[in-house]
Amino acid sequence: MKSITPSELNAIRQSGTACALLDVRTPAEHEKIHVPGVHLVSVDDLDPESLAQTNGFSKDKTIYILCHSGARAERAARKMEGKGFQDCVVVSGGTSAWAAAGLPVNQTERHALPLNRQVQLVAGAMALGGAALAVTVNPAWVFLSGFVGFGLMLAGATDFCPMAILLAKMPWNQGSKKTSCCSA
Repeated sequence: MKSITPSELNAIRQSGTACALLDVRTPAEHEKIHVPGVHLVSVDDLDPESLAQTNGFSKDKTIYILCHSGARAERAARKMEGKGFQDCVVVSGGTSAWAAAGLPVNQTERHALPLNRQVQLVAGAMALGGAALAVTVNPAWVFLSGFVGFGLMLAGATDFCPMAILLAKMPWNQGSKKTSCCSA
């Protein structure tokens, strides 16, 4: 899978070359901070065929894909390449690396946690709760902790996390109406 650093991509943009930029994070993450000029389509809502038809993202054009840190961008690139997009490039480190490099971003004071941290908090609370209930209420509650551990291992092995998909659909991850479908 092709990748590019934020600084390299910024240099291409600064040279005047038109770049198709795709942000595959949740609307709330995008609203909080995003690279100017990106088009937002959550990775779970990504339909490569519609993207090609309605938004000018051509199958033979280079498309630069960003997420928070890189995992969702890689998933989106594989999905797009599977539908015939020939040149998908993942921006290494995603939007967080872009901002850390001091490159221009649009941001607000929104306080939603990044999706990966939400998953960590929920999984940790479920595992801790299962252990506490197993000790104090009924030993069968240990299966909750086991279920969470198994889910985390499966997510790590397959890069598919149902908990992240569910959390991405929660209202606090949808952003405001004005930015949930914007391209700026």
